[in-house]
Amino acid sequence: MHSFMGGGLFCAIVGNILLVVSTATDYWMQYRLSGSFAHQGLWRYCMSGKCYMQTDSIAYWNATRAFMILSAMSCFAGIIAGILSFAHFSAFERFNRSFAAGIMFFVSTLFVLLAMAIYTGVTVNFLGKRFGDWRFSWSYILGWVALLMTFFAGIFYMCAYRIHECRRVVGPR
Repeated sequence: MHSFMGGGLFCAIVGNILLVVSTATDYWMQYRLSGSFAHQGLWRYCMSGKCYMQTDSIAYWNATRAFMILSAMSCFAGIIAGILSFAHFSAFERFNRSFAAGIMFFVSTLFVLLAMAIYTGVTVNFLGKRFGDWRFSWSYILGWVALLMTFFAGIFYMCAYRIHECRRVVGPR
């Protein structure tokens, strides 16, 4: 049980770091504009070595930002619940912290999936047609890797919960 929780905690910590780095960096998309390379993230775009804040309030950027931030926050809450699940005492008999951590990691996975789907759909359908020579970049890829890490953290914690429940029903050995 503890090995599943440890693996889940490792995946969750790595996933949360990747979520924060992906959200904060400016390399979601790279493209060629007027003969020079440019790149953009959720907060800024950079051309010719100078970066500018994205002041436009475009709905898909706002939605992607919001879901990425919500994902990082729910992953962090899951990490706290996951650390607390190592403690053997419980103030509530019916509350299982490993189950709560697993649910928070799945919620985080859902939020990052929504963010990545919104960004991907709009980029491919709108920006991809506007810029001829473009590609997704490493910040975007980190978002997808973070999705996998939070998903596996949820799987690990649900396995730990299931093992704990089976032991509780059968009794200690």
